[in-house]
Amino acid sequence: MRLLCSAGFTFAMLLAAPAFAQDRAAAGTDDDVHTGDPIIVTAPYVRSLDILGNVSVLEGDELARDIRGQIGDTLTRQAGVSATSFAPGASRPVLRGFSGERVRVLTDGIGSIDLSNTSADHAVTIDPLTVERIEILRGPAVLLFGSQAIGGAVNLFDRRIPRKVPTDHVHIDAIGGYATAADDRNIGSSIDVALTPNIVAHLDGSWRKTGDARSGGFVYAPGIRSDLLHLAEHEVEDGHLDEAAELTADANRRGKIPNTASETWTTAGGLSLINDGGQLGVSLSYFDSNYGVPSRPNTAHHDEGEEEEGHDHGEGPVTIGLKQWRADVRGEVELGDGFFDKLRLRGGYADYEHTEFEGDEVGTVFTNQGVEGRLELAQNDRGGWRGASGIQYSHRDFNAIGAEAFVPRNLTDQFALFTLQEWTLGPLGIEAAARYEATRVKAPTLGIARSFDTFSGALGANYEITDGVKFGVSVARAVRAPSAEELFSNGPHIATQSFEVGDQTLKREASWGAEASFKLKTDALNLSLSAYSNWFDDFIFSNATGAEEDDLPVFQYFQQSARVWGFEAEASARLAQIGGFNIVGDLTADMTRAKIKGGQFVPRIPAMRVLGGLEAQGERIDARAEVEWTDDQTRIAPFETATKGFTLVNASISWRPLPDTKNLTLSLAANNIFDVEARRHASFTKDYVPLTGRDIRITARASF
Repeated sequence: MRLLCSAGFTFAMLLAAPAFAQDRAAAGTDDDVHTGDPIIVTAPYVRSLDILGNVSVLEGDELARDIRGQIGDTLTRQAGVSATSFAPGASRPVLRGFSGERVRVLTDGIGSIDLSNTSADHAVTIDPLTVERIEILRGPAVLLFGSQAIGGAVNLFDRRIPRKVPTDHVHIDAIGGYATAADDRNIGSSIDVALTPNIVAHLDGSWRKTGDARSGGFVYAPGIRSDLLHLAEHEVEDGHLDEAAELTADANRRGKIPNTASETWTTAGGLSLINDGGQLGVSLSYFDSNYGVPSRPNTAHHDEGEEEEGHDHGEGPVTIGLKQWRADVRGEVELGDGFFDKLRLRGGYADYEHTEFEGDEVGTVFTNQGVEGRLELAQNDRGGWRGASGIQYSHRDFNAIGAEAFVPRNLTDQFALFTLQEWTLGPLGIEAAARYEATRVKAPTLGIARSFDTFSGALGANYEITDGVKFGVSVARAVRAPSAEELFSNGPHIATQSFEVGDQTLKREASWGAEASFKLKTDALNLSLSAYSNWFDDFIFSNATGAEEDDLPVFQYFQQSARVWGFEAEASARLAQIGGFNIVGDLTADMTRAKIKGGQFVPRIPAMRVLGGLEAQGERIDARAEVEWTDDQTRIAPFETATKGFTLVNASISWRPLPDTKNLTLSLAANNIFDVEARRHASFTKDYVPLTGRDIRITARASF
């Protein structure tokens, strides 16, 4: 914190000094509209990140259409993206089959500073209702944000620290809607006010409340249904007809998914000083969420008179009450036309706590206090050479208190140095990135401390074959230190209904990666193809062992060589013009395969998916229909169940009622129109928490 305070004072002094003005559109201002190659706000010194990575951008009406309660479920239409979908109240992105410690969820370039990466039942403390833009980054370029982003990063942007002075002194954004599948009522709004020509204040808030979600078919997967019906047969044999009837009714349950209701509200305020010399801003925010954690039904048979043994998990459904206070700072100083262009500061501190309730009783309390900061120097373009270098520091103090404290108190400190350089040599573009990290993970109650030094690097090139046609290749070496959960877990975790066991002897996880891409962009057609492969040494993964402890299945962390490979494809074509409408067709496809040395498949890898859409785009009305097909997933790890594929049909229409402006959009969407039963293989709870059935959504979005 002392470093951040000192840096903040330096920024305040520098802002008072004269500096060269800079075109803020190049830096990704609030009013930017995504057209062509994405301009990355987190790394504006890189023009498109299309050499060492690829980027998807979600914003505006498209974001409003896809918005859900958690960021994971919001992004599942994007190429290479699935979600953990543990419950409607907890869902984190899965990128190229990676999740947890291999995917970073960022707020304007730094971590969300919560516990969502430590367990699938922990929610991300960012409400999509307050987000104006989401960037999904994949490939070696994500080394800029940490070795924990081997699989990729999701970077979310809001207005909490204003980046520009509103043109008309006041700017208001609002979004609200209703969805039928879970009786989802939601609203979010923000206001930016210019207090002086150089000082902008911001306020925002959001609220969402849902009931239990409704499935499109049976709530339980075939394996669980079969076990319940078999148990009912035993109850009939024992003469317990009422119990047998209850088990049969449970096996045939449709409609509402028990204990999936949620309620979330947020509030935040910020203040920015903005002038030609740069900007300095701060914000304070609060996140509060309460959500249910669905339980797998008990299908164990006990003979009459036999007593159940094991851990007492309390009475009543499991729910989580979560809250986070967070403070953020962001600064930028224009350095003129010398070697360096800008100096940037980004920092955040969060105090997080969530309680796992078992009925009305407190089960376990998890707390996390963390700080993260980045300081970057961006270079001016000199004959096609540009780049940026910086330092990053993070600290985490995690503790769990209660009978289900499966991880002891631990502290993690990480210091990093990084650089990314880019050269343009006519049609040839070259990028190189490097990152050094020093990580220390300590468990005081165990008397154990582990230290890891890691170095990661990447090199890539692309060649513009002709105007709008590019081919690129990259190679990368990424090394990650094991997390405290992977090292020290040892106990029952009621929310995930598992007994989790770590390994204190885990080594660094290292991988070689290669990626090739082809991009075509014309007035009538956009095409992007990517193929990737990663070869891991000492790949860390959690897998069921088949054993039980405290009546819970044991999940243990292992380390072996592994390979992950796959592809992503996106295409969009202008097919025709009918009246005042452009008819556009688009196609998205992705596939990931992952195997452990010896032939075992990596658990919870999403199945192949293809999504095709047809859209009529007009000045005031857009209409869209799409079909999403997901294959069966039969490439499964030991003790993992297969997942049946599904096909979803969705449609939407958006209307901008105000002439000559897009400031107000009203949308009507129908998702899963044919009410099919669907499950995501990446989810721990897929066998008893299916995706929602038919969902009619009404959304209003305004910006003035």
